[in-house]
Amino acid sequence: MKPSIAIVGCGKVGTAIGKFLAEAGYNIAGLASKSLSSAERLADIVKTNNVSKIPWEITKKADIVFLTTPDNAIADTCNSISIHSGFRKNAVVLHCSGALPSTILSSAKKCNAFIGSMHPLQSFASTAPAGNPFKDIIISVEGEEVAVNKARKIAKDLGAKCLTIKTEAKALYHASAVVASNYLVTLLDLSFRLIKAAGITDREAFKALKPLIQGTLSNVEKAGIVDGLTGPIVRGDIETVKRHLEEIGSKTPDLLSLYKILGFHTIDIAMAGGDLSKSSAQKLKKIFID
Repeated sequence: MKPSIAIVGCGKVGTAIGKFLAEAGYNIAGLASKSLSSAERLADIVKTNNVSKIPWEITKKADIVFLTTPDNAIADTCNSISIHSGFRKNAVVLHCSGALPSTILSSAKKCNAFIGSMHPLQSFASTAPAGNPFKDIIISVEGEEVAVNKARKIAKDLGAKCLTIKTEAKALYHASAVVASNYLVTLLDLSFRLIKAAGITDREAFKALKPLIQGTLSNVEKAGIVDGLTGPIVRGDIETVKRHLEEIGSKTPDLLSLYKILGFHTIDIAMAGGDLSKSSAQKLKKIFID
């Protein structure tokens, strides 16, 4: 028999966890949320009547408790539940923050509970995803052994693959995820703004660049970062880079500094592959710094 689950915080992540754990055969024993309507909406999906705005009213009998509140409320929520003896002995308490370590749940140990974190490397844009957002993604786990083991089983039941990380490395892990997701959007914005400045419409820009983006990701997957790099920098094409900088500086000057920063850091990747000579690298670095 699968363990019973309580979820505190019924936003996008909490709703997805509740919905797909229920589909995987878990008993959703209770739901709590600052917005009672959010908890009630999820309750209709997972078929439970145990709903409250007071977390410890729904956590006391659960084997596993998910705290899926905003990051800045996780520690305080956990502490409030602990003060009210809201965790049963040997319960597992998990949060889903990518940035915060499991140690912020330390107050739960006063109730003899085990603590951990379980972060899905996924973007949750809606409380009603079209499909299972956990399928084939990575879920990173850390914390006490008992909690990690439970989290790994849950990840598997959600259809995900599991990665165990060090508790003390959580901030760098999350920074990596931010770059891969959020800053990728920023990078694409730079690309789209430059191609639009060249006279290409929004609709045409996406259609034109999408195959290139997908091809680049495929190259990196197959060959790695260094061998997946193409373009003027790895070729040592200094004149092309100069023309880029002149045109960007003239037509879209607000984008010039970001283009220069990206170019400067690309030089080291190009050199690592052995295709860019030291002299060309020095000339390129001077161009990007000036």
